[in-house]
Amino acid sequence: MCGIVGAVAQRDVAEILVEGLKRLEYRGYDSAGVAILDDAGNLGRSRRVGKVQELDNALVEQPLSGGTGIAHTRWATHGEPSERNAHPHVSHDEIAVVHNGIIENHNELRAQLKALGYVFSSDTDTEVIAHLVHHEMKSADSLLAAVQLTVKQLEGAYGTVVVDRRQPERLVVARSGSPLVIGYGVGEHFVASDQLALLSVTRRFAFLEEGDVAEVTRRDVNIYDVDGNAVEREITESTVTHDAGDKGQYRHYMMKEIYEQPTALQRTLEGRLAAGKVIDEAFGDNAAELLAKVKHVQIIACGTSYHAGMTARYWLEQHANVSCNVEIASEFRYRRSHVFPNSLLVTISQSGETADTLAALRLAKEMGYMASLTICNAPGSSLVRESDMAYMMKAGAEIGVASTKAFTVQLAALAMLTGAIGAYNGMSVETQSQLVQSLQTLPSKVEQTLALNDEIEALAEDFADKQHALFLGRGDQYPIAMEGALKLKEISYIHAEAYASGELKHGPLALIDADMPVIVVAPNNELLEKLHSNVEEVRARGGLMYVFADIDAKFESDDTMKVIQVPHCDEFIAPIIYTLPLQLLSYYVALIKGTDVDQPRNLAKSVTVE
Repeated sequence: MCGIVGAVAQRDVAEILVEGLKRLEYRGYDSAGVAILDDAGNLGRSRRVGKVQELDNALVEQPLSGGTGIAHTRWATHGEPSERNAHPHVSHDEIAVVHNGIIENHNELRAQLKALGYVFSSDTDTEVIAHLVHHEMKSADSLLAAVQLTVKQLEGAYGTVVVDRRQPERLVVARSGSPLVIGYGVGEHFVASDQLALLSVTRRFAFLEEGDVAEVTRRDVNIYDVDGNAVEREITESTVTHDAGDKGQYRHYMMKEIYEQPTALQRTLEGRLAAGKVIDEAFGDNAAELLAKVKHVQIIACGTSYHAGMTARYWLEQHANVSCNVEIASEFRYRRSHVFPNSLLVTISQSGETADTLAALRLAKEMGYMASLTICNAPGSSLVRESDMAYMMKAGAEIGVASTKAFTVQLAALAMLTGAIGAYNGMSVETQSQLVQSLQTLPSKVEQTLALNDEIEALAEDFADKQHALFLGRGDQYPIAMEGALKLKEISYIHAEAYASGELKHGPLALIDADMPVIVVAPNNELLEKLHSNVEEVRARGGLMYVFADIDAKFESDDTMKVIQVPHCDEFIAPIIYTLPLQLLSYYVALIKGTDVDQPRNLAKSVTVE
């Protein structure tokens, strides 16, 4: 959600800034802009609604040159998507600002600034930052001091970068609740909201901590904590190899990432299973000591990650013999909850910067949880740095907004967590070994399941004129049905709901008719006979069924039911396997509907605002 790029160098930085924005397009946005200081100290700005390419085209027609600049892709929160609301925002043609996050007290600040004579040209909360910095510059002796005074007046979340045409060759950056990273070069430095934006110019990064303010020039980076004290932040060498511009042979990132799942799962399992057991150190150097004490697990996540947590609840309670609660992060933050003895807090986030999940972690630290673990795909992210333990997913960069490989890798991580905790809570050696063996078959089972591609592509044609869909699952397949419904609504814009199959008679049966496709996930498990009964309830009311079933599940296609046979797999990994056909179905339905598969409307990849 939103993207920031900044640079201070001896060379022209316009191309660097635009390239950085292109590498952040996966985050979701509605407009883009750039502001650059030229050698004469003039501040030039260009903004466009739509894709970064529109901004790039504008800069070809009317170039901006200079060695200091900032750029931004905006995802609208305050004010409609428009050129006037696009970043960067300026004050008196002197101060320019880009900002991720939400300033919660912007109305009060706006009123104060208007009383001081400032005129606002946008509807955004960000513009108050530009005017505040300009006002503070009247008494401050530097841009750094002005920004430090400004951020003390801000309430909410922000990652912001400021330039002043009167003090060229410097950027001042501030971070509170929204990530920023500094990229180190030779005679040049960079800033961004994601290191992916800067991989074309550097691989050396330092991540700002909560409350940090930094002054960045060509030669120096000086970082100050929330109290104004000079601090050092570790500089690390990035090992990310993904090129965000490379779809390979695939039409969309989403399909590329669906087909990367066997490799992603192989990477996440590698070196973490041995001798029929899960290696505790997969979760951190101190994991063995902490996991041995766990008697309750509290999982906090959002969206797709929440569905992964829901699945894990079945596993942890059934196999690891510990109780488990799962809660949406935005709900957890705003209610009183009870902390059970020896509780492990588990956060799940692909980006490691999900605002609600990060805030929930910080709240939970004050509540007395025994320890915290994050399952994350982004080394150096806030969740990783602030948790006691971290399971690094190693899924590779995921660009498509609709999560695919990150979800299945999250499930694999949670399955391993089940084995690790279970080993201390009575899980038999035989069960541990079965779990490990099942996980080791995952990559090949996923490849077998992806072979259903052509059959599912043909099936998707039935959804060309559909506006609604119902997904059904039982047991640990219920969260998978929820994930399938989410994928379909995210990228095809079909209204989709998921229900536990046993709930049909308690309301959803009223929806069943010939225009309501019903998608069912049906592995061959102990709930299969119950699921057969639920399917018959739908058929008796004229519903059209699409059943993804184990080859031994005894479902047969007829005029009212189309059955897609899924390769047989162990019951433990079935939720992961049955996710795949639902991903493919949503993808092909979206193609038929003609939607933007990788960047669906109104959505963002990394949700860094509440």
